[in-house]
Amino acid sequence: MKVLDLQCAHQHEFEGWFGSEDDFVSQLGRGLVTCPLCGDAHIQKKLSAPRLNLRVGRGDAEATATPTPASAAVAMTNQGMNPDLAALQARMLRALREVVANTEDVGERFAHEARAMHHGEVEHRNIRGQASPEEALAMMEEGIEVIALPTLPAIKETLQ
Repeated sequence: MKVLDLQCAHQHEFEGWFGSEDDFVSQLGRGLVTCPLCGDAHIQKKLSAPRLNLRVGRGDAEATATPTPASAAVAMTNQGMNPDLAALQARMLRALREVVANTEDVGERFAHEARAMHHGEVEHRNIRGQASPEEALAMMEEGIEVIALPTLPAIKETLQ
């Protein structure tokens, strides 16, 4: 199993698991590797440090490897990473998944359903769906509580 650190064109970082390097290249070429946050298919592989278990002989003492130029480059690259960004992305994805889990998807009927609930024509329930920015603004002006959320392709799925 090959675990790769990946990044989309919008700088979202994520991890991908593949059977081999060839498997990754094949999936990437067919457009199957996309960003779980924004759906972008322009993915690049980031540098990542391999985990090596080196032991001296059969004893329990672990050998300490001298950094190679490749591992030194990885360490330098990782120093500039912002851990707060990764944490923020994870919290956003969890929050959006909670919205999906606790709402009914009414699709393009969103404005109609929201207005029907607002006017007491149907029972109130938590819904989500699509509306144009103009339609969302009109609903807000009518006193209907709506929140615009990004549409993320992977919020229904478990990321591996």
